[in-house]
Amino acid sequence: MKALVWIVVIVVVAAGLTLLARHNTGYALLVAPPYRIEISLNLLLVTLLVAFVAGYAAVRMVSATVRLPARVREYRLARRRERARETLLEALQEFFCGRYARAEKAAASSIALGEHPALAAVLAARAAHELRAYERRDRYLAQSAAADDDVARVVTEAELLLEEQRFQEALITLKRLPRKHTAALRLELKAQQQAKNWSEVERLVAELERRNVFDANQAAQIRRYAQTENLRRRALDSRALEETWQKIAPPERKVARIAAAAAQCFIMLGDCRRAHGIIEDALEESWDSDLAALYAGCEGVDTVRRIERAETWLRAHPNDAALLLTLGRLCGEQELWGKAQSYLEASLAVEPTYSAHLAAARLHERLGNADAARRHYRASLDLALAQLKTVTGGRRRIPL
Repeated sequence: MKALVWIVVIVVVAAGLTLLARHNTGYALLVAPPYRIEISLNLLLVTLLVAFVAGYAAVRMVSATVRLPARVREYRLARRRERARETLLEALQEFFCGRYARAEKAAASSIALGEHPALAAVLAARAAHELRAYERRDRYLAQSAAADDDVARVVTEAELLLEEQRFQEALITLKRLPRKHTAALRLELKAQQQAKNWSEVERLVAELERRNVFDANQAAQIRRYAQTENLRRRALDSRALEETWQKIAPPERKVARIAAAAAQCFIMLGDCRRAHGIIEDALEESWDSDLAALYAGCEGVDTVRRIERAETWLRAHPNDAALLLTLGRLCGEQELWGKAQSYLEASLAVEPTYSAHLAAARLHERLGNADAARRHYRASLDLALAQLKTVTGGRRRIPL
């Protein structure tokens, strides 16, 4: 439709010019002594128009000829960039499809073409790492550094170092970033966990939780594990242990896992009253059988008071095998032989464990019941062997 309109316009203009020329009888006189040239005005106008068009065409031709080398260079550069982008996309596709050799080859070609060399070098390094071609990987990372893209290179290098369990080098690499984004913080958390820098783990978990990387439950699990390991690392230094314990928030101290680790450490250092207080506070908050089993630790320290406290717990948890075993041990320590035997038999009736059979064997041995002691020793040994087979064979764990 647009072409038809132009045709109509051109025809109308041509017809108008023709009519105008027929009624134009003027002429032009050109004097160049000794010559006088008289020509029709219409012919002069046509001649001038033709001269203008010819001149314009000549100027355009000269201009195009002069610009031709630059346009050829631009065309070649555009084609080169297009091929580089296609090659880079091919490398990405091959990498995510798991064809690492093809991905490395395509990424190397993209580097040579010069389009996004830093990204292509990082991709080639990752592909070479998957192929265990570590020399080529390091060479690609060096090329990425030359391309001046520190963030991508540093994050990639740190991640690859972590996969090789070279966590100290990964931490040093991450320090090159002036400001760490979320991905770098997650890598640093992983490196600090492998390096067992539990104080740093706690700090990083808090930061990542603020950034909504972890929900409350995930952050709590990681933080509690770090706090537990932090306590265990200070089990031989009473002052350091106390400082670490005081840094833990009061609600966290009543978590069974943390309380158990702290109690074990204080027992190892001989501070049994402190350990028993930690266990009591935690069990009052929420019941945990494994924590109750630690309550019998440290012989000769407030045994009567502990028996009374454990018996109050027994009213709420009458079928807890670990609590019954703890009461049996405490009563045996206090030489309450009848109660000790009754509690141990009740624990074995609820759940026969290696520890309960061993405690019963020692009790009968002290009472002079050699046959009963041998029977319980044999039962404890059988359970220990069964547990060993279960652990090595991947079966269900037999409780201690």
